[in-house]
Amino acid sequence: MSAAEWKKRCEAEWSLQGAPMPDSLDWKSVYEAKPLGRNLLRNPSPHGLSKDTPPPEPELPEAPSGGPPRFQPDGDFSGWNTSTEILPYDTSGIPAGVVVCALPQYSWFSMEQVVDLKAEGLWEELLDDFQPEIVIQDWYEESQLHESIYQLHVKLLGADKSTVISEHTVNPTEELSAYSHTWKEVSHVFSGYGPGVRYVHFLHRLKNSFLNHFYPTMFTGSSVIVKPTKTSS
Repeated sequence: MSAAEWKKRCEAEWSLQGAPMPDSLDWKSVYEAKPLGRNLLRNPSPHGLSKDTPPPEPELPEAPSGGPPRFQPDGDFSGWNTSTEILPYDTSGIPAGVVVCALPQYSWFSMEQVVDLKAEGLWEELLDDFQPEIVIQDWYEESQLHESIYQLHVKLLGADKSTVISEHTVNPTEELSAYSHTWKEVSHVFSGYGPGVRYVHFLHRLKNSFLNHFYPTMFTGSSVIVKPTKTSS
């Protein structure tokens, strides 16, 4: 297949009519990379769970677990950079003089990835002139461990990996008055973000608790998808 035919195939398959498609690109490589319409995050569900199935109910062992407190959930976190922040005990709601035998110890478990858009097969003219929609989606467990159990921060970065061209932050407050245990969706669409975007920095934090046992907040279905569409101005 000729270079022109590969280019035409890309244009037809992704409906790129009107988008800049320079002849200098290796359109066969672009087609094989399939950068549009697929999830660019690696390992989007480290816990092996699906949003289409309710999150598992927490197991309550008959006896307290031995050993030191845990602050990281089980899972295969390959592809993610992870870190843990152990939070100080919260004694704000305890009246003076009251003796408390044990308090939950909370921690944030952070996971982040940086997506190199050009390495994934996208090209500068498309990103700068057409500015296709960049769709972010995530699902976190309604663990009810605390009123704040999830945070998301996504940044569109320039070629230097530090210049922030656009960003979006989510920090929801949970409703704890009634028991509910489902997956909660978080989503955002970046559009019309301006030229220069080369990387997407995806960071989310989930709160865990330890009180005799370890209680995590899990997530699934994290995604960064570039769509061959743009929002009309």
